[in-house]
Amino acid sequence: MANSAEFGLGNIAVVHNAALRRDSRDGMSNRALQCKYGVTWSTVNKALTSAWPQPRTTTASARPSKLDPFTPLIDEILLIDLDATRKQRHTVTPDLPPSDRRALLVRGVTLTT
Repeated sequence: MANSAEFGLGNIAVVHNAALRRDSRDGMSNRALQCKYGVTWSTVNKALTSAWPQPRTTTASARPSKLDPFTPLIDEILLIDLDATRKQRHTVTPDLPPSDRRALLVRGVTLTT
């Protein structure tokens, strides 16, 4: 396989596909190509049918959370609960996963069980 430095980092897939096609021409089976290069059968088939790799598809940007408009209200409720008696508090704290507990602690809300 050719050195990827001489082709540039953006062309590694082209060099990879060329090596797959070259080994296939030399008589290597598709199964052997899969094992040698650590790819699936679909990658081998794509490399053998087209000289150029498929362009990468871009994913949609992450959408904001539906709770974002309500975070000030939720924070206010949790802050009010700090002053409430034990039986009047909202009892969501024991059910929170550790990541949510850390998020509350970062915002300055102390957790009580």
